[in-house]
Amino acid sequence: MTLIGYARVSTEDQATFSQLDDLRAAGCTVIFEEKASGANRARPELARAVAKVGRGDILVVARIDRLARSLVHLLEVIERVEAVGGHFKSLRDPIDTSTPQGKFALQVLGAAAELERALIRERTQAGLRAAKARGRVGGNPGLRRRDPEAIRKLSALRDRQYMAELLATMDAWMPRVRVLRPANSWGKVARALGRLGSPDRPWTADRLSRAVRRLVSEGLAEAVLIEPAPRRPPKDDILLVIAGIRGADPDLSLRAIASRLEEMRIRAPRGGTSWSASSVKALLDRAERFGLVSSRPLPTGTDGKRLASEGG
Repeated sequence: MTLIGYARVSTEDQATFSQLDDLRAAGCTVIFEEKASGANRARPELARAVAKVGRGDILVVARIDRLARSLVHLLEVIERVEAVGGHFKSLRDPIDTSTPQGKFALQVLGAAAELERALIRERTQAGLRAAKARGRVGGNPGLRRRDPEAIRKLSALRDRQYMAELLATMDAWMPRVRVLRPANSWGKVARALGRLGSPDRPWTADRLSRAVRRLVSEGLAEAVLIEPAPRRPPKDDILLVIAGIRGADPDLSLRAIASRLEEMRIRAPRGGTSWSASSVKALLDRAERFGLVSSRPLPTGTDGKRLASEGG
């Protein structure tokens, strides 16, 4: 069992000394420090602390407000810790999910969080109704004016929300990505994930690539994951088909073999069903190396000139 500490202050002017002393006194051997607002869920050090927790480990904070400013966020973090068999403990609050009393306190907090969500929804709806009754138009006035500062703030907000979503869901889908990348293309990995960690919509190659690259840029994922996937060599059954065509009629030109392949609707190495003479020649050379076709000199005369020119 490892005690993993997390300490946070809101500004650069504040210090984490008292939190660090409490965490060390509690037995924490690994401690993550962060200077960030508690309202910001996109906290890299918090993500690293949660990722460090394994079965039987305990994530420890000096006070609950050092971890989260809302009950909803607090419970989300605790759920991620418990999903891997870990526990959560606050030194100054009666929460220790490794004990029955702590689990009961967590259930009370869960009920309070649900009430908090309901009150927020109610206040939001009441405010919208009141604004509508007064003839006010919804939306940000600065955005309607295309104010650059308002646009910048909105972009920054969306980026924080995007990062928060990645941090909240990465434990569900990143392990599968680590197994499959970079040996497989983004498209294949996205199809393998389906809706894992993204219940509202399935993953796409572009969205998955962007998510992993962002985590790599934040130091939360390995750079090897974004290396290019190796190009797949042509399947051996294509070699067998080409070898069979050449064996049935050794005098066929590369263009003629390409036409046969197109008639058979066999996909070319680079995709599609349109074959080039150079692709045919490359596969014939490979088939020859495998011993699927016999090596022989090019035929002489007109056909020989055509075959040589088509092969490049």
